[in-house]
Amino acid sequence: MKQVRMQVRDLTFSYGGEMAADHISFDVHKGQFVGLIGPNGSGKSTVLKNIYRALKPDGGSIVLDGEDLLRMSYRKSALKLAVVGQENEVPFDFTVEEIVAMGRSPHKRLFDIENSRDKFIVRHALEHLGMEDMAKRSYLHLSGGEKQRAIIARAVAQESDFFVLDEPTNHLDISYQMQIFDFIQRLNITVLAAIHDLNLAALYCDYIYVLKDGRILLSGKPEEVFTPENIYDVYGVRSSVERHPITGKVGITFLPAGIIRARAS
Repeated sequence: MKQVRMQVRDLTFSYGGEMAADHISFDVHKGQFVGLIGPNGSGKSTVLKNIYRALKPDGGSIVLDGEDLLRMSYRKSALKLAVVGQENEVPFDFTVEEIVAMGRSPHKRLFDIENSRDKFIVRHALEHLGMEDMAKRSYLHLSGGEKQRAIIARAVAQESDFFVLDEPTNHLDISYQMQIFDFIQRLNITVLAAIHDLNLAALYCDYIYVLKDGRILLSGKPEEVFTPENIYDVYGVRSSVERHPITGKVGITFLPAGIIRARAS
């Protein structure tokens, strides 16, 4: 059994009295790619925001590598966790290169200046995200997808071995979505990701937790979770699920209501 990197126990959080995370418990093991899926409003992003401390839990515990994450210094947690969220606006005009270089901040003391290793790591991260030609461009003038790629490059430059991803590829076309997930998979790190696209989750995740109404409804390997019955129970849509002959992974085809009615008549 692989080492448990993160243990979340009885995590609760509410917005103005409305429960958004209701006694959530799960584990993430070393080297696993763990997905959180569920319909809009299910609590995926709320759980992740409590983990990377954009929100403060009402109750429960989060343990990272045997330590209480909620009591850990922000610098120490940044050395362990790299976060890519959904909102990536910045208040000032930085170049792409400067944004990516911010990933080096947890490794620096207050008045440390950028050294040759920092520059190498930033350049390496930009190259892997296909952004080396954009290094001197203004971050504010990038498209939504380009901004997201820059933020992922910043996470790579952070050199953490645990990524927390909150629907990181929503603004990207399918080519960049797969490039980024392929790249993250090759890093051989631990990943906890909220993923909107079920087929991407089935393709890349080792283990999946399904959230609905702020609770964990199901969990298991993709082939265990993604059945037509489960997908209907969670999303209310009919589907066909088959194992792909090349990838060996399950693939999901959603069935329009009109086709269902036509076949039933």
